[in-house]
Amino acid sequence: MRIAQVSPLYESVPPRLYGGTERIVHYLTEALVAMGHEVTLFASGDSRTSARLVACCGEALRLGGCQDPIAPQLAMAEEVMRHADDFDILHSHIDYLAFPAARRRPDAPLITTLHGRTDHPENSLIHREFAGMRLISISREQRRFLPDATWLGTVQHGLPADLYPFQGKAGKYLAFLGRISPEKRPDLAIEIARKTGIPLKIAAKVSRHEEDYFEDVIKPLLAPPEIEFVGEIGEAEKAGFLGGAMALLFPVDWPEPFGLVMIEAMACGTPVIAFRRGSVPEVIDEGVSGFIVENTEAAAGAVAKASGLDRARVRAAFEQRFTTERMAAGYLRLYKRLLASRPEPVPQGGPYAREHDRSGRLFHSGRGIPGREAEPGP
Repeated sequence: MRIAQVSPLYESVPPRLYGGTERIVHYLTEALVAMGHEVTLFASGDSRTSARLVACCGEALRLGGCQDPIAPQLAMAEEVMRHADDFDILHSHIDYLAFPAARRRPDAPLITTLHGRTDHPENSLIHREFAGMRLISISREQRRFLPDATWLGTVQHGLPADLYPFQGKAGKYLAFLGRISPEKRPDLAIEIARKTGIPLKIAAKVSRHEEDYFEDVIKPLLAPPEIEFVGEIGEAEKAGFLGGAMALLFPVDWPEPFGLVMIEAMACGTPVIAFRRGSVPEVIDEGVSGFIVENTEAAAGAVAKASGLDRARVRAAFEQRFTTERMAAGYLRLYKRLLASRPEPVPQGGPYAREHDRSGRLFHSGRGIPGREAEPGP
């Protein structure tokens, strides 16, 4: 199957540090290539992939000082749709940014995974305007705010089974991993830790628009070593950080569409204590991989119970439900369902079918986008 994966350009694929969507695009792309599919990745030029790479900007927009991150992604969407006939499936991960270009090609085999929140009024506005766009959710909860959208199915995120090693013995601290933002509620994680008397380590990204929140709300609550701010960490550091924790605290205060950090912790064998928001009940197996709570008092009480969970069962829950293989299989089922519903076959050939080196080292950059040699895949 000839598959185009269209990634956000904010981060490379895979991202150097924080970047949940780009990581999922990476894992899915690599899994599909390993299965023998012919995959083309539209992403930033500093991405590393086993697929064919089409560089739609020189480097990740977050690193390059881009003043308008929407413009390059709209240009990428146009590039993808110009070459729609070269692919059996166009799989977009850039939310609604591909919709204007896609509306001019209603016959194109485009599907879009929504990775973000769907509860803002503007979400309903855009999906009414572009009614009929085929969507994939990452949780059932994510659909609640767009009940009339054209949902093809739900595919939960997955991670490579060997990405994080199982750690059977917990350390003596609680962990918070994610973004520093009001909706993620690191302040409540601090409150929970103080109620238990157990140290808390916070590994988190501070975005520019959240700097005031960090300085005004979170920084005054830090008191090392009991409440320690580690900062933003990369993939190599996550295994030790999450695996060494007694539990991951996930006190979100918004309709979380998935919560990738929950399954990262589970992969290490670390249980999760999370508030009943968004997708949380769909991810955590109560009393097996963690506990779902309503407030900080209940969360503090769950810490002692979490320390008594069998960490091998936590890991087993991850392996049964949240591996890359399961995610890729879920997407392939939806790809095939879409292809089966199309009245005519996709034309063969085209620039991307002809001009890519099968090793993945060379790519055709497309009209108006400078080309360069892709880095070899991992």
